[in-house]
Amino acid sequence: MANDNQNLEKLTAAKAAIAFVKHNDVVGLGTGSTATLAIKELAKLMENSLKITGVPSSEATKELAISLGIPLLELGKVNAIDISIDGADEFTEQFNLIKGGGGALFREKIVASLSKKRIVVTDGSKLVEKLGAFKVPIEVNPNAENYVILKIEELKGKPVKRVKNDEVFITDNQNYIFDTDFGLINDPEKLANELNQIDGILAHGIFVNLTDIILMAKGNQITSYHKV
Repeated sequence: MANDNQNLEKLTAAKAAIAFVKHNDVVGLGTGSTATLAIKELAKLMENSLKITGVPSSEATKELAISLGIPLLELGKVNAIDISIDGADEFTEQFNLIKGGGGALFREKIVASLSKKRIVVTDGSKLVEKLGAFKVPIEVNPNAENYVILKIEELKGKPVKRVKNDEVFITDNQNYIFDTDFGLINDPEKLANELNQIDGILAHGIFVNLTDIILMAKGNQITSYHKV
């Protein structure tokens, strides 16, 4: 549960991110608490003549955007996104991230892949030296459940099926999430590639080469990381 300081940091980061949005942009709308704050701030700017079209990364984000009057495009029908704003569960200064705490990692990854400028917004607690304290979410087709578990275990991972409100968590794509402990990850790109080779995994939460700018708020100060 985020404390008041974290909530303030998230809002500070969200406000810094929307400053990058331009009139008539197609904007990738992320999922999670910090992304939600950014979407609400965008809606306020739209009341003052900013015109954008959103591309949601989850059904929850879609519902939020509709409630705020943000016009939307379907992710599957979009060829390019001008800018995307999303959060992260962990990140390193080398621009490696773990995402998917909210379960939207597949669509978030597609949004990031389509985006010309990719901004990640976080509070100060998300910066780490090595990824892995936050377990890696892996979205798995139910028909491949046992096979994928075996392959993950071969990679020294310890997968646990996500449960929410005493029920198995089902993604927007009707799949399971396995939150997987790999320990601290020395080579995120190598692990990402290994997971990519496993049939039955729709997506995993290791994001490599999918971020351009990270805006981290600590207190009311913003630290910006720009990929060279």
